[in-house]
Order: sequence, then structure tokens, then C-alpha cells
Amino acid sequence: MIDPEIISYYECNGERDRLGSGARGIEFLRMWELLERFLPAAPATVLDVGGAAGRYAIPLAAVGYEVHLIDPVQHLVSQAIEDSRTAVPLASARIGDARSLAVADSSADAVLLFGPLYHLTCRDDRVAALSEARRATRPGGVVLAVGLSRFYPLLEELAAGKPRSPAATAQFLAGGQYRNPDGDVAGFTTSYFHRPEDLAAEVADAGLTLDRIVGGTGIAKIALPDLAERLDDQERRAAVTDLLRRTEAEPSLLGFSQNLVAIARADR
Repeated sequence: MIDPEIISYYECNGERDRLGSGARGIEFLRMWELLERFLPAAPATVLDVGGAAGRYAIPLAAVGYEVHLIDPVQHLVSQAIEDSRTAVPLASARIGDARSLAVADSSADAVLLFGPLYHLTCRDDRVAALSEARRATRPGGVVLAVGLSRFYPLLEELAAGKPRSPAATAQFLAGGQYRNPDGDVAGFTTSYFHRPEDLAAEVADAGLTLDRIVGGTGIAKIALPDLAERLDDQERRAAVTDLLRRTEAEPSLLGFSQNLVAIARADR
């Protein structure tokens, strides 16, 4: 069962356009760069688990990949189907759960888990999702899995002048759990925030071979208050993405990144 609060959040928020502009655009730029570097060449088969409204699935299909999108939110799957009709159609888009994928063993060249892990608040569920990704991936194929950094939201709140209480900070650092029981629109939804080493351990426990963990957005969103303006200028945008690429695997900086990306292989 998916937490109904998570379903409600994604039915009411603009996930379809979330990464389209402003400072949030750095996430799409960096994730797309990682896809270009680590995915096998098109027309490989990609399973986009938790693919939402197709923010990555549709562009991947447009450059020649066979993309199958799975997401637990009907509203988002419907949006993905609708939007794909104006581009290269997705191979499929359907409702599903990352912990129990209705796909054959070794049926994909690559599996993306860009959303499921941070909405699975129990470690066993996260390992189950990663294990399912391994099962679905052919031997030697790649799995890209995203977790949210435990440290980033605290740094973001501090930078905005709205830090949590010391007790709340200590509790969050200890457990990484976030809840929004009142459905406050200014907040997020039920989620879990990783330490980099914990994401690595979950990948290993799922039987995947970890290549590396990198920071997706890196230090940009914390260090650059004018990030949106920089992204609007081609030369300044290139300088930002170049620095993030060069520092993406630096252990001392990983916690500053909003998202952590595990790149792993499904070796048998």
C-alpha cells in the first residue's frame, strides 16, 4: 500500500512542471547529464520506476530509447500518457509499485529509481525496491537510484532564516523521517532522507554492485542564491554545471546536494 498522503500530494501539486524553470532546473540539467553518461546507448530498454508525469521518460523516448514508465499515482501516469502523444510515444505507462514490479526478469537494459526510495520510509521497503530493480535489469545493466540528502533540508531552512528547533533538528538527523500530517501546502510529503553511506549500504544489500554515489544538484542550490539567473545565461550555466560535474563525487560535499544518485550495476 502506498501512503494515501503521498498520493494526495502528487495529485494536487505540479509535478509535471516542477523542474521546468528557475533554480529547480538545475536538477533536470544534472540528471539528464548523468543519464547521457551512464545509460547504455539507444535503443536500449529503460524502465522508469516512479517516473511520474514523464519528465525524463518522454525525452528519453524522443532520443530513441524504449521507455516503460511505472508510477503509483494514476493522475501522473495519465499526464505522462497525454504528454507522450505529442512526442515519441512511450512504450508503456502504467500503475505499479517499485517493491513489486510486474515485469519479467532481466527485461530492461537500465532501471531508473528517481522517486521511489525517498517515499519508502522503511529500510526493508527501499531494499525491496532496489532488489526489484536488480531483478528487472539484464546482467551488466545499470540502475540509477536517487535518495534525498539528510543534511540538505536543514541547510536550506537555515539559509532561509527558518531553522527547526534544536530538538527537531536532532530528531531529523537521527532518523531522517519527514511527515506532513496536516497537509501543509508549503511542506513536502511523507519521505525519508538518506545519509550517503546508508544509500550505499542499501544498494549493496539489494545485490547491486555500486559504481559510485554522486551529488545531483551538488552545492549549487545552497551556495548560489542567484542560481535561477545563472541558469538563464548560457555561459554562467555552463560554469555551474562544469563545477558540479568536477565535484560530484567529492565525499566532503555529498551532503550539501539536495539529491544523491547511486549508479550501480546488476551483475549476476
